[in-house]
Amino acid sequence: MEVQKESSMIKQKQMLAEHFMELSQVRETGRKVVYTFVPGNLAEFVSTFDMLPVYPEINALQSGMRKKSEEYIREAEDIGYSEDVCSYVKCDIGMMLQGNIGPTGQRLPAPDILLLSYTGCFVFMKWFENLRHLYPNTEIAMLHVPYQEAGRIEPAAVKYVKDQLIKSVIPKFEKVSGQKFDIDKLGRKLELAAQAENLLVDIFDSARHRPSPIDAYFGGVYYIGPIFTAFRGNEDCIDYYRELKAEVDYRVAKKLGPITPEGHLENERFRLVVEGPPNWTHFRDFWKMFYDRGAVFVGSSYTRVGGVYDDGFRHSSKDPLASLAEYCMGCYTNRSLPQRISLLERFIKNNHADGLLVNSIKSCNSFSAGQLVMMRDLEARLGIPVGFIETDLVDPRYYSFSNIKNRLDSFFQMLEQRQSIWIGDDSLSDDVLA
Repeated sequence: MEVQKESSMIKQKQMLAEHFMELSQVRETGRKVVYTFVPGNLAEFVSTFDMLPVYPEINALQSGMRKKSEEYIREAEDIGYSEDVCSYVKCDIGMMLQGNIGPTGQRLPAPDILLLSYTGCFVFMKWFENLRHLYPNTEIAMLHVPYQEAGRIEPAAVKYVKDQLIKSVIPKFEKVSGQKFDIDKLGRKLELAAQAENLLVDIFDSARHRPSPIDAYFGGVYYIGPIFTAFRGNEDCIDYYRELKAEVDYRVAKKLGPITPEGHLENERFRLVVEGPPNWTHFRDFWKMFYDRGAVFVGSSYTRVGGVYDDGFRHSSKDPLASLAEYCMGCYTNRSLPQRISLLERFIKNNHADGLLVNSIKSCNSFSAGQLVMMRDLEARLGIPVGFIETDLVDPRYYSFSNIKNRLDSFFQMLEQRQSIWIGDDSLSDDVLA
């Protein structure tokens, strides 16, 4: 069966192909390469120096979707990595040990600098230690980002991060790139980033319609691709989101559901919010478990892993380095449990979700820690059905179709029982839910 794709998905694939082509040509072009991570990534900062970013966790998830991750994980375990280590790390290390062949089949260049923007995931620091062993002569820049312990971004914390950028990160990038830092150039890129961020918020807010024109989890992972990786801060990123928004607006006007691999979701039965990343090794089968039941996700925490814009934050050229600091501190994994609960509650209320699902990831403590507390708190506070399943990011050994199906069967039974009491309520047929 031919998989259904939106034109924006095709455009994104072209953008990624061009990016990996540029990476494969750095020996000829002389461009420098930065290895960095998605949460708190400084895409605009990197491109200000005309450098090209590589995201190890993106390579890992792409390997999972292409059924290559298990081989890479075993390669890493064979040299001593524990089964309990984040499967992204083991997949990435295994991929590098086998030649560092990227998602497009081209060899990825070695990094000229490692940029670690620490945003709530301690594993990132250990990951970079291991990358430094693989690339011992590579420059490394560490940007420590304070955790939002008080549930807000403090001015002193912004100054702390900004000072690190000025005193440590910028000098290292100038040294590696051979270019002087241009704050006006960064400011212009941040202005472009804000335009893309406005469009992304409009796209995710469209889930308030019934039927929802988007799936904010499975479809959402495609929507966040350009803005959370190499393209934020350039015109191509804005063009992508304009095209995507036009597709979404068309579905709203025609009262169409989201695109699935098998076409439009025609009968929306359940509106769900999900906490946690998806499984990548069985992504399409995992998605099918939901759209076959008429379930659509109208909110997702994972699609905020690279930045949260729902609170009104936008990158700004007013104080570019302070803006970067605020962005890093606002990422989902850098937020306290009460903040995460509040965000999920907003998704549930604003988008009139019928239930909450938690996908607990075996090897990702950054997401999984506290999920049961979050689930029980929202269940008690909102009186909604909740479900709990367990998978992994890119280790197929921890994906059990039968276990997931059994738990989802129970979850959907709860949803059906609750939904039956609302039959005949005309308020649920409104196009835009109040």
